[in-house]
Amino acid sequence: MTIRFGLLGAGRIGKVHAKAITGDANAKLVAVADAFPAAAQAIADQYGCDIRSIDAILAAKDIDAVVICTPTDTHADLIEAFAKAGKAIFCEKPIDLSLDRVKACLKVVRDTKAILMVGFNRRFDPHFVAVKGEIAKGSIGAIEMVTITSRDPGAPPLDYIARSGGIFRDMTIHDFDMARFLLGEEVAEVSAQASVLVDPAIGKAGDYDSVQVLLRTATGKLAVISNSRRATYGYDQRIEVHGSKGAVSAENQRPVSIEVASATGYTRPPLHDFFMTRYTEAYAAEIATFIAAIAGKAPASPSGEDGMLGLALAEAALKSVKEGRTVKVSEIL
Repeated sequence: MTIRFGLLGAGRIGKVHAKAITGDANAKLVAVADAFPAAAQAIADQYGCDIRSIDAILAAKDIDAVVICTPTDTHADLIEAFAKAGKAIFCEKPIDLSLDRVKACLKVVRDTKAILMVGFNRRFDPHFVAVKGEIAKGSIGAIEMVTITSRDPGAPPLDYIARSGGIFRDMTIHDFDMARFLLGEEVAEVSAQASVLVDPAIGKAGDYDSVQVLLRTATGKLAVISNSRRATYGYDQRIEVHGSKGAVSAENQRPVSIEVASATGYTRPPLHDFFMTRYTEAYAAEIATFIAAIAGKAPASPSGEDGMLGLALAEAALKSVKEGRTVKVSEIL
């Protein structure tokens, strides 16, 4: 069974998903849509697909599923439209910047019985999957603490920051999802601190570039998240899970894992430069899981509800920073 795809959005993440779709033997990229003709043309030229409007993809009988990579403020409307059209939907996070809008959107998904999967790609990274596997095997006993470090090589353009919804909704939301994925139970309380240490212009735009978040579950399990928009040494992605019997961790990855020893010391190659190369395998596995979900062979996970809960933690973190207190997630949901 070959799943025929329409790609909505031909920007940076659209290119990543185009590569993942065309690299899967069970998928075919039929059409791409983008507000910028040159961006759509580049993908069409590279992968031999059509250029169509979103409305044409919506009505197309030769398209089974769509991958939504358009700006965030279009996600919920597009999900609803394609759900009503009977197409399977993969959407990049977040579904929307408003929890109320997300809840309304998910009601449409439920009512139409649409397949919806949300793009938390890190759940599919083979190193993080291996960490989860050791937890499931009981190798480290009962989980007690999770530590997540995620730092970008550099800050995005200011025009992106202005429409991103802020660092918690845009960047930390991936780590909120990973914390939920690893903790194995829902977060009950959020305490966050945030600063502007990288670029004063980010603060003038109403956002932060450096944050620390403490999460606590109802049973007392803890997770600490460290985010920065600057890491001069590359894309910093590390995880450690501490349990009653030990710990399991995933270290930073490099394009090649070698070490050179000489009279001057030991050196290793630099880290990956950003998510496009660091998570190549994760994006491919993510699309493969989506295809399996369409075929009824796997759940569509992460689900729309996972997307909603990740956003709720982002809202709780922002509220914690603004009000200088620990916020219960029940206040947000």
